Amino acid sequence: MRYTIEEICQMPEGQTFDCKSIHIEPKALANTIVAMANADGGMIAIGISDKNRRIEGIDQDKIHLNEILRTPFDFCVPTISVTTEFIPCQDSDGNDNHILIIHVPASPLLHANQADEVYWRVGDKSRKLPFEERLQLMYDKGERYYEDCPAYDATVEDIDMDAVKAYIKRIGYGKSPMEYLQENKGFLTYKGDVPQVSSACILLFGKRPQNFFPRARVRFIKYNGIEEKVGREMNVIKDVTFEGRILDQIQKTIDYLETQVKEHSYLGENGLFKTDREYPKFVIQEMTVNSVCHRDYSIKGTEIQIKMFDDRIVFETPGKLPGIVRTDNIRHTHFSRNPKIAEYLKAYDYVKEFGEGVDRMCRELSAIGIKEPQYHLVAFIMKATVWANILEEGQENTLHAPKLPESDQKDDETTQKNYPEKLPRKTTQKITEIQSRIIDYLRNNPMASRNAITSFIKDITEDGIKYNLKVLQEKGIIKRIGPDKGGYWKVLIDEAIE
Repeated sequence: MRYTIEEICQMPEGQTFDCKSIHIEPKALANTIVAMANADGGMIAIGISDKNRRIEGIDQDKIHLNEILRTPFDFCVPTISVTTEFIPCQDSDGNDNHILIIHVPASPLLHANQADEVYWRVGDKSRKLPFEERLQLMYDKGERYYEDCPAYDATVEDIDMDAVKAYIKRIGYGKSPMEYLQENKGFLTYKGDVPQVSSACILLFGKRPQNFFPRARVRFIKYNGIEEKVGREMNVIKDVTFEGRILDQIQKTIDYLETQVKEHSYLGENGLFKTDREYPKFVIQEMTVNSVCHRDYSIKGTEIQIKMFDDRIVFETPGKLPGIVRTDNIRHTHFSRNPKIAEYLKAYDYVKEFGEGVDRMCRELSAIGIKEPQYHLVAFIMKATVWANILEEGQENTLHAPKLPESDQKDDETTQKNYPEKLPRKTTQKITEIQSRIIDYLRNNPMASRNAITSFIKDITEDGIKYNLKVLQEKGIIKRIGPDKGGYWKVLIDEAIE
């Protein structure tokens, strides 16, 4: 966007804008350029005094201007790819002149000045980072990954080789578990003769990861109402913690969250089952996976906290948004703080396609009229809020058998003739979304095999289909007629409807 001189003069100095005199030394200007590139990017107006906003212009000092133009190349390490433009103006002496605009992009790299000092933009100041914060910024930008750092005091004995074996079998690696750890991803390296076990190795394959990372866990807290209260008014009704390896944490957390999400399954006007949910299943999974996969494991003082209220779920994850990801580009920008952990979870189908998840979440929420997740940073905790699809009052996670005709209520014998024995006259049967979809499919495909049902539903294994078919039979909702081969499925609810 091209600004006028009037608009530029009215801009307040802040996170993404600064004014500098034409007399600024390139070494000093480099600190501002580095700070903006390391943070959110920004724009620097050269030729306007940052003390009194006096328009000095740049045309009168061509030699110094050329030094300023070389600053991103000569005084920034590595070079920062800025863009420049010249804005015509009248200087404070009434002469025709120009100011120089330097556009600084937010960079995925860590930049320093010639003295190897790293700056970060904070408000209208360029702040020099101490070593610890510089290291943290390197982790955030992916120049160094905390997951590659050795887990303090960890040895080969702390690795569960069966977990490694299961993983390499899944990815088709032909060598031994030990060879995989030594030859891939830096999971196991050596300092002299001493083995160095990486943090990622312990988090993914450790026998007891919490021995090394006590707060690398997920805590679920459910509140009664829409506020978080303390003291005598404390309204916590559930408080559960999930530990173990990362894959275990994710599986346990998602399974438990599914027990807390309200569903309403019912027969629609077209005779097909319909299920309304508070939160789409993919959203629950994606938010959980993102929290565990992308948390900053170098922050050891707190765990991931998932807080469920009556109207929303808040996922609180240690760590800022990584790299170049910002709240305004998170839907389409992917940057992994822990790429080895992300690659591992992709092999287990928890990370579907890199960079796709947030966009799909937004689309699924939009389809049911819910706004996109909201992200905001509080200190070093990223809070992501997902709003609930509030079900109508009286909706429950139940399937109701239809009321029997009066003639059948009067005659038990007639009732048994017209309705299956396993389906009571008045019953409340709980069914899941998967079971509802199985019922709909069997109504139109009674000859379907378990393999065919699995191919249709896709997001559940054949063993899962087998289990759900058994549950539906026990509840008297479906019935197998004839042998496994050559028989067919009968949806008993249809008989009650007819």
